[in-house]
Amino acid sequence: MIRYEAFTLDNGLRVIVHEDPTVEIAVMNILYDVGSRDEQPDKTGFAHLFEHLMFGGSANIPSYDEPLQRVGGESNAFTNTDVTNYYLTVPAANIETGFWLESDRMLSLSFDPEVLEVQRKVVIEEFKQNYLNQPYGDVWLKLRPLVYEVHPYQWATIGKDVSHIANATLDQVKDFFYRYYVPSNAILVVAGKVTVPQVRSLTEKWFGPIPSGNPPHRSLPSEPVQQKAKFAEYTADVPAAAFYQAFHMPGRFDDDFYAVDLMSDALGRGPSSRLYQQLVRKNELFTSISTHTTGSIDPGMLVISGRIKPGVTLEEAHEAVQAIVTDIARKGLEEEELERVKAQAESSLEFAEVEVLNRAINLAFATLSGDTSIVNQEAERIARVNADDIRRVASGVLRESNSTVMYYRSRRAQSEALKDAS
Repeated sequence: MIRYEAFTLDNGLRVIVHEDPTVEIAVMNILYDVGSRDEQPDKTGFAHLFEHLMFGGSANIPSYDEPLQRVGGESNAFTNTDVTNYYLTVPAANIETGFWLESDRMLSLSFDPEVLEVQRKVVIEEFKQNYLNQPYGDVWLKLRPLVYEVHPYQWATIGKDVSHIANATLDQVKDFFYRYYVPSNAILVVAGKVTVPQVRSLTEKWFGPIPSGNPPHRSLPSEPVQQKAKFAEYTADVPAAAFYQAFHMPGRFDDDFYAVDLMSDALGRGPSSRLYQQLVRKNELFTSISTHTTGSIDPGMLVISGRIKPGVTLEEAHEAVQAIVTDIARKGLEEEELERVKAQAESSLEFAEVEVLNRAINLAFATLSGDTSIVNQEAERIARVNADDIRRVASGVLRESNSTVMYYRSRRAQSEALKDAS
């Protein structure tokens, strides 16, 4: 049970306080309700760019990291399709330094053209290194637009094309900031060795004077129900052929999310899963295979991905995967399987909540749903899932007509096969 108290400033900033006197640190987590789904199709990658720009200093504090490190603190951030999240950890006695730093960059982020150019180059290099020049790096750049036809989940968080960041103007960057990085579009969680009165006082002092801003109105196109299986194939210079299959599934706050997530675990989480046991260990068709759910707020994906063993065709591998998927779609899971993955999920949840930072992040994300209390309902929701729930969601999600398959052929493997044949 994560205990917390909540209040909201006049400017709309939602604040959650989690007191834990057993630790000597304090954590600040600021979640901005903006991710890559909020970008324009011709201007993608902006949310991720701001993950970097926010560390480029503000009008009053040229270096964000230096004063934080002087008081023994550290910070980081992440961006995904739905949110941009910044967090810092400091010795509890120095928590006001965190308030000073976070409030100042929310109020007066530096828009020095030189800072923009530096961070632009960093992001472009990251795009090239991780997505364009790395084996299998472009998988999500290819798979997402196959799965999503109208929803902005069709592009990756890094962006649709590197030119969007390369050509971003300072005015476009400023417009994005003032639209989304405002108190009324943010959630602040302060956790650790702090008290509610202390946090309330510091929040009023440092964040209270910041203008509210106009919370953006989000109106995203709904992805239509997929009625026909999709398929694509690509060839690249990679060590081994790879197989990908994606199914549309409910979003993170949907009642059926936990049932689908547990089904995904049984299908392909770890060495005890069906796919691994049958296709890696027993039949030796794959060298590795796994499944995961994207956990996005809007309807997301259950994704199967695996590397094919040399000498095995992608068609053979696909047929074997489909046989297992079809079996679960028709019959659901064995009771023993379901209990095993439920125990795994509950254990992962308990382990994650050991760290005060994880508790802070979970509180922020739960608040985004409109009901912070769901942070304490996950274990119960997992425990409630039964075999009938699994059968019901399996028959809906694992439909072949709801799937997108991508073959990622290996040019290298094909060449070696031709040499062996000759």
